[in-house]
Amino acid sequence: MGEPSGLTVVFHHGTPGSVALVKYFEKIANQSSLFFVTLSRPGYGASTRHEGRSVASVHEDVAFVLDSLGRNNYVSVGWSGGGPHALACAALDAPRCLAAWSLAGVVPIDVDFDWTEGMGPENLEEFALAKEGGSEYESHMRVQGDAFVRASADNIVELFGGLLSEVDKAALEEESARTILALACRRAFEDGYFGFLDDDRAFFAPWGFDPRAITVPVFVWFGDYDLMVPASHGRWLCENLATAIKVHKPDDGHVSLLTNHEDELEGQLQRAFDGRFRP
Repeated sequence: MGEPSGLTVVFHHGTPGSVALVKYFEKIANQSSLFFVTLSRPGYGASTRHEGRSVASVHEDVAFVLDSLGRNNYVSVGWSGGGPHALACAALDAPRCLAAWSLAGVVPIDVDFDWTEGMGPENLEEFALAKEGGSEYESHMRVQGDAFVRASADNIVELFGGLLSEVDKAALEEESARTILALACRRAFEDGYFGFLDDDRAFFAPWGFDPRAITVPVFVWFGDYDLMVPASHGRWLCENLATAIKVHKPDDGHVSLLTNHEDELEGQLQRAFDGRFRP
């Protein structure tokens, strides 16, 4: 999506999610010299499952896709559950990966604070079950998949329930925003719930790299009204990544962080390719 002769941006969708989420960047793609590439992680949509995958596994998938397209240097952008995967590219594929963006992205599970504090009730239930594992957890994920595969613009806000703050609900008042999110969820679960399950397992296991060892710039975006990935995750990244560039949006949540600041994000992406990394 975008200008084929332009500079490459690799987008990592959230959890759950699929390639359709890249449509949120359509405005940026249409008014810039950037070309967006994305892929559904294994187990989502039509992507074959890779059971036991780690967060680090994504950099090999990205390299394969870019090689197939004949594209070289890129920047890596991840939203929500895509954040760790963007960081994996920054850690394991530099200098080809020039910089990374963590847009409300989660941090490793072994951090020195309560990973789930401040999350909405659906996440608290899901992650409590994920820590235990077993049949009850898998049954829960199957039920979630059965619900989200029927997502529509009319029910997507209800499906996310207590994970959406008021500012995020406002960001989804536009039917087009709800339509994109619903489409991404339907595609995510069209062949089962395994992508969702394997994302969780990857987050709760060793990532396969240390984010603190990243040497390329990392723009860390986070908001204070985020009930999916609380601001504490963004603060940890800013405090522990030597190359972190803090982009704190106190009035934003999980969705509005992405939808309310398109021009600023476009400017940062363009400057990254120019070698001017400060916002």
